[in-house]
Amino acid sequence: MLIGMTFAVLAMFCSTGAAILQADAASQGGRTSAVMTRPRFIGGLGMDLLTWLCMVVALQFIPIFAVQATLAGAIAMTALYARYFRGEWLRPVHRFAIGFSIAGLALVAASAGTERKAPLTDHAQTVTVLIAALVVFMGVTLAVHKQTRPWPSALLAGLGLGGGSVCIRALHVSESTSVVGLLGEPLIYVLAGMAVTGLYNYARALQLGDVATVTALYMVVQVVVPGMVGILLLDDTIRPGFVPFLLLGLALTVTGTAILSRRRPEKRTPPRVS
Repeated sequence: MLIGMTFAVLAMFCSTGAAILQADAASQGGRTSAVMTRPRFIGGLGMDLLTWLCMVVALQFIPIFAVQATLAGAIAMTALYARYFRGEWLRPVHRFAIGFSIAGLALVAASAGTERKAPLTDHAQTVTVLIAALVVFMGVTLAVHKQTRPWPSALLAGLGLGGGSVCIRALHVSESTSVVGLLGEPLIYVLAGMAVTGLYNYARALQLGDVATVTALYMVVQVVVPGMVGILLLDDTIRPGFVPFLLLGLALTVTGTAILSRRRPEKRTPPRVS
């Protein structure tokens, strides 16, 4: 389990670096397709790749929701970056919302069990569910393209990138272990589709909102939804007696997300009280 948590923490640092680079690329304006071709965004993609590789290792040892909850430490790091390096003011209510999200995600991570159980669905059913989810994500992405608020794209980014984590875990429980076998595995292509859809929505969200809010929104979704899928479809377990803590953690994260979804970026510094 220590190995899994170590790589989950490394994934969190890589994810933070990716968010910062991609936010800088998005801050220059332009179409989303143009943002995704800028050097800083491409550099962020490289950091995303490192994030995925670390997650692949971590998911061999600990459940999805524990990995994702650790990864969500990027919420705090990007919030600090936005405040002190980009001049984006966070109102007290939004600081509390980020705090709620982080506390909730910590409870979710602490609820992870170490034992394994048999998956509740077979591999074919899992593949079918994930393919259907990818089609829905792509359709909704087209539907919200003209939205001017960042939260729909941020939520879709979390669903897409979180869906990629589910694909990785499902590949782990499948029998495809050779390179040739993996190339013939449908989940490899679902994973690629999830990643592209998620990154496109993340770039779009960064154009419409600030890095702290967008990262908080997509990270929370990236933890909660894949974590529940891991419990319901795969072999992830909850630590005995920790169901109330898991539910409390989910409640805190949903509360924080609801508050942050209504926030608009502010580039001002509040007046000082003399």
